[in-house]
Amino acid sequence: MTRICKIFLCATLAVLAVWQLPWCYAFLTTKATPNSFVMYSSLLGDFILTRYEEGDGIVRRDVAGRAYSEAETDSLLPMFYMRQLVADERFPDTLFGVPVSPREVQNTSFNFRMRPSAVNAPQTGIYFLLESMPKRVELEMPDDAFRFTHAGIEFITMETNAADAEKSARFTRMLAQKGFAFPPRLVSGNPTTMKDYDNGYLLLDARGRLFHLKQTAGQPYVKALTLPEGVEAEHVFLTEFRDRKALGFLTDAEHRLYVVRADGSVVRTGLPAYDPERDDLTIIGNMFDWTVKIASRGVTHYYALRADDYALLKTYDVPTDSGEIFGLSFTSPYDRYVRPRF
Repeated sequence: MTRICKIFLCATLAVLAVWQLPWCYAFLTTKATPNSFVMYSSLLGDFILTRYEEGDGIVRRDVAGRAYSEAETDSLLPMFYMRQLVADERFPDTLFGVPVSPREVQNTSFNFRMRPSAVNAPQTGIYFLLESMPKRVELEMPDDAFRFTHAGIEFITMETNAADAEKSARFTRMLAQKGFAFPPRLVSGNPTTMKDYDNGYLLLDARGRLFHLKQTAGQPYVKALTLPEGVEAEHVFLTEFRDRKALGFLTDAEHRLYVVRADGSVVRTGLPAYDPERDDLTIIGNMFDWTVKIASRGVTHYYALRADDYALLKTYDVPTDSGEIFGLSFTSPYDRYVRPRF
């Protein structure tokens, strides 16, 4: 018994050493690198990099290295620093010949982020469908949940844990009439009341076709969305931005990013590539341009897109440390499982 305990203790110490020693080495030897906040300015036609530099404090420069003061940066990024410009009474009445107001800036600006861990995470298969046209202003969580089966969609009343046969048949019939093939490959929604309105769900059916599902006045709303010729959808992300101009984003098998507009059209963006399973995506958008950050292994790409047709305006790449530590680990940025891996 003593020998077995010693073997178990040595094995445990070996596992702990393989797990912790590489982390300790990286922790003690890694040097801090300046991290820049990058935004595209349509007024400047270039990216503005804001970061802390030893001895100089916070500095703001464009890609060429030209420095700007804090007030100049506010004016060059009026959509992002709108509140400061309003407080200083410097917010412009028009930009690029288009009248603008603080309220319009708030309604057309958005932030969107998607991490690989969210994309690769296991799905529960249980979803909640909110009412998209509530009688009151505030959204409310439903008293039922739903799931997809090979035969259709099934709503379950949570209080009794019993299936709502009538509602299930009604939604299944509407989906089938629109040509939906069960079960779906992918379901994307945002079932929370912490938003201005509800867009329901974007679905990829069993044949890879795109559909929009929501509940309107208690009745099913289903719309089949036509994908561009030759596009094989792989991932979809529902959005609920204030201006309601978009239903979400979509990527295809070639890692190209598309915008699913509210009218049902699917428009390709100018991004060269984006792999949701490996890359960290951040989009900061306004009514004139989008700043897109795609953090890949070893490099961070910054892209500027036009807000109207999503055409590529400018690119800027920053080499980065992957941040990965070789050795034994139990978590990964690419999924939400806890298991040993090298």
